[in-house]
Amino acid sequence: MPADDPSDDPAVVVEDLRMAYGGTVAVDDLSLTVARRSVTAVLGPNGAGKTTTLETCEGYRAPQGGRVRVLGLDPRRDRRALLPRIGVMLQSGGAWSGVRATEMLRHVASLHAHPLPVDLLVERLGLGDCGRTPYRRLSGGQQQRLSLAMAVVGRPELIFVDEPTAGMDPAARRTTWELLEELRADGVTIVLTTHYLDEAERLADTVHIIDRGRLIASGTPFELTRSRGQTSIRLVVTEPFPAGAPASLQTALGPGTHVAPVNDHSLLITGPADASTLATVSAWCEEHGVLPESLTLGQRTLEDVFLQLTGREIA
Repeated sequence: MPADDPSDDPAVVVEDLRMAYGGTVAVDDLSLTVARRSVTAVLGPNGAGKTTTLETCEGYRAPQGGRVRVLGLDPRRDRRALLPRIGVMLQSGGAWSGVRATEMLRHVASLHAHPLPVDLLVERLGLGDCGRTPYRRLSGGQQQRLSLAMAVVGRPELIFVDEPTAGMDPAARRTTWELLEELRADGVTIVLTTHYLDEAERLADTVHIIDRGRLIASGTPFELTRSRGQTSIRLVVTEPFPAGAPASLQTALGPGTHVAPVNDHSLLITGPADASTLATVSAWCEEHGVLPESLTLGQRTLEDVFLQLTGREIA
């Protein structure tokens, strides 16, 4: 394939994007790319700016500053040319309240030149039992499966999926993961937003973490969780921690470690953990009258990395 083949260019390019609402900056000179034929997860706490960023990529908002290109096109100026090539799965909505599930999917399929077989999608996503049910009466998980089917039925080159498994039972969740993995294997590019960090860790080739409108980390899940040989210790206690506990434990452990509160009963300690670190944590608990319920040592997860970088849980 020639080096200058446009199919080698990123599927999505965001350069110095800036978006503000009144006096609040939602996206602050954000830059990121999405490689073709990959799954890229865009993660961030609520209010981090990820939804505004993706709505700009989808063409729903015009950039106030910077530049956005999707499949080499401007999502606003070239919207007519871009729409047949992308699919968008919204977290909620997208279907008429009273329409039956299969009717809605057939309608969306009719808008495309070469749609996937509707019956195949209905079977693949387990929509057969609810195909004649009005949209408003579907469960949350069924609505999500229908939304995913509507996003992929047109054979898009690029799909934006927002919380694809919210409200699903474990079996439906696994089916959705398998479908997304099959789409990537077929050359489809997927941009994923999710509050389930285990989902991002399993599916994503690349993860971008956004906080307060800025990109704060990018990499593969392996790079983010295994960098610099760091491990994590999760300390869970029976009673809420005393005031100032994270700072106090941080002082006891010294430089090279990072202590972040998970909730009133749990702290995450990140760094090069060894027997000395565990002994220091145990001694600190005894000194401060803290009774541990569990003390777990292991490799960092994506959730651990997210908490360390943002200081907040994702939801």
